[in-house]
Amino acid sequence: MPEVTAAGWDEFLLACPHAHLLQAAAWGELKSAFGWEAIRIVVHPGTQAAGGAQLLFRALLPGFTLAYLPKGPIHPDQDIDRETTAPAWADLWAEIDRVCRRKRAAFLLVEPDAWEGEAIPAFNQPGFRPGAHAIQPRRTMLVDLDGSEDELLGRMKQKTRYNIRLAVKKGIVVQPSGDLEAFGRLMAATGERDGFGVHTTGYYQRAYDLFQPSGACRLFLANYEGQPVGGLMAFARGRRAWYFYGASSDEHRERMPAYLLQWEAMRWARQAGCREYDLWGVPDEDEDILEAGFTSRSDGLWGVYRFKRGFGGRLRRAAPPIERVYLPALHRLYRLLLSRRGGETG
Repeated sequence: MPEVTAAGWDEFLLACPHAHLLQAAAWGELKSAFGWEAIRIVVHPGTQAAGGAQLLFRALLPGFTLAYLPKGPIHPDQDIDRETTAPAWADLWAEIDRVCRRKRAAFLLVEPDAWEGEAIPAFNQPGFRPGAHAIQPRRTMLVDLDGSEDELLGRMKQKTRYNIRLAVKKGIVVQPSGDLEAFGRLMAATGERDGFGVHTTGYYQRAYDLFQPSGACRLFLANYEGQPVGGLMAFARGRRAWYFYGASSDEHRERMPAYLLQWEAMRWARQAGCREYDLWGVPDEDEDILEAGFTSRSDGLWGVYRFKRGFGGRLRRAAPPIERVYLPALHRLYRLLLSRRGGETG
């Protein structure tokens, strides 16, 4: 059977070190604890034609679902995947379609693990159309972790290097931690202050419990005189690391704990063998617009860009989302409701 268990999926991923973290079995388990259902499909395992996908389903209307494929599908040989049409793709999409129809999905939203402008052979199949929206941020900044720590610091903005050193000078201490209660409180305070939604403490605890035992996750807390004043949860898989969740208290922000947190997370990622660190989300604008506006704007992700640009990363934009539609009438209703709500981020 093409459908496999979480353990079977992890076995398949052993041959796919390039696969994105959102295709890890642990990510499917995390989302399954919070309203989604994960189904994993592998075709032609153990051959050059192997391919796979971890799909997520959630209720759309009573009796119907929407399907989501984040940062997939996957082929064991990334170089072949980028240059040729692997024999697996037609068979894999046939199995994906079968599962989506069985789950009565109105449509499948796919966010490929590729950058805008790259050829993606997996989608050289009929039936795709531009997606209604992206769930994950389209634009991000990638920090190159190659070279020495001094070289990494040297690629950062001068003010960022200064703030990292200032945090140390001002008594900020950053250490790995398992205190998810403290992190949850910091996240709640940050969300309230900056006006964006955050997950519950239980969500962060579950993510930590799923990823930390294998070394794929590290929670850092920044303390001042024993008091938590900032936190950061980073993830790693293969050559990539991701900064997904970060928080700070309203107190002692002038001591720059957020800068030292990022630096320690990058040092951890380097030690884990990662070669790039994904800062995960800035405004979806071209670089000239971002550079012209970041000093005067703080709405949305603009304040985030002001902070993240200092770490010397390269601005990249993900390939656009695409869809396969199974129930056109229900899909049209969904897009109509989506346009009235102004988009969706869940």
